[in-house]
Amino acid sequence: MTPPPDDDWIRSYQRLLPQSQSLHASHRSVIPVAISRVNQFDAARLDVEMSAMLKEQLVKVFTLMKPGMLFQYEPELDAFLEFLIWRFSIWVDKPTPGNALMNLRYRDERVAAEQFGLVRTGLEGPGLTAPQKIWYCVASVGGQYLFSRLQSFSAFRRWGDSEQRPLARRLWTVIQHIEGIYKAASFLNLLSFLYTGRYRNLIEKALKARLVYRSPHMNRSVSFEYMNRQLVWNEFSEMLLLLLPLLNSSAVKNILSPFAKDKSSSSKEDTVNCPICQVDPAIPFIALPCQHRYCYYCIRTRCASAASFRCLRCNEPVVAIQREGVSSGK
Repeated sequence: MTPPPDDDWIRSYQRLLPQSQSLHASHRSVIPVAISRVNQFDAARLDVEMSAMLKEQLVKVFTLMKPGMLFQYEPELDAFLEFLIWRFSIWVDKPTPGNALMNLRYRDERVAAEQFGLVRTGLEGPGLTAPQKIWYCVASVGGQYLFSRLQSFSAFRRWGDSEQRPLARRLWTVIQHIEGIYKAASFLNLLSFLYTGRYRNLIEKALKARLVYRSPHMNRSVSFEYMNRQLVWNEFSEMLLLLLPLLNSSAVKNILSPFAKDKSSSSKEDTVNCPICQVDPAIPFIALPCQHRYCYYCIRTRCASAASFRCLRCNEPVVAIQREGVSSGK
C-alpha cells in the first residue's frame, strides 16, 4: 500500500499546474491559420456573378417599359442589389452566397487577436460587430455608388475639357488623382494578400474583417466541368477568328455549290441575274473570259478590292470586264 502524498508535494503541484496550463495555451495560440487564397478569390467572383444574375432578372421585369429608362438609373440599381445582398447576409451574421459556397465567413480580427488563449483550431472568433457591418455597407455599397455617379456626372458635364472653368478642371484633376491613388493602394493590398492570405480588398483591411473557414472539416469541392467546357469553346472561337479571314468565301461557296443543289435545277433566271446582288443588272457587264453577266458596280467593286477576283459562277479568274453587247473591253 502506497503512502498518501504529503501536503508539500500537493502545494507544489498546485503551483505548477497554472503555469503548465498557460504554457499549453501559449503553444495553442500560435496555430497558423492558412486560408486558401483561391477560395477567397472564388468567393468574390461568385458574389459578382450572383449580383449580375439578380440584375438580369430584374431588368427583364422592365422590358416592356420605355427603352433606355433603366440605363440612367443603372448605378442606383447596382447599389440596390448590393444592399440586398448585404442586408440578408452580412447584417444577419450570415455569409454572402460566394462565401457560403467556399465555406468562408467574416471574423473580427481585432477581438480574435485578444482572445488567442482560447484558440483550438485557429478558426475561432466572433463575427463582425454592428459598426463594422454598417461601415462595410457604407464603404462597399455607398462608396461605389457615389464614385460611379460622380464619374458619370463629371463626364456628362465635361469637366476635363479645356474650355471649362478652372474650378471644374481642378475638380476633374482631383477625381483622377483620387482614383489613381485608390488603384495603387488596391494593387499594393493585392500583393500583400498574395503574400499573407489576409484581406482581399482595402475595405476588409480597414475594418479588420478577415475571411476564415466556417467549418474546419469541410473540403473544397471543385467541379472542372464548366471550366473545361469554357476553355474548349474559347479555343474553338479563337481558331475560327484566326481561320475565317484566311478563307476565300467565293471559292468555298463554289466548292459546296454542287452539293447544295443539282445542276439541272438551275434556271435561266439564275444565269441572267447578277450572282452578287441576285437581281437583273441595270448596267450589265460580262466577265472575261467566262462571259457571265454582272452588275457594273458589283463586279467593278469586287475587282478593285481583290487582285485576283474569280467568277462566282465558274470560279474562273476574271482578267477583264466588258459591257454586254459592246465588242471593246474595259
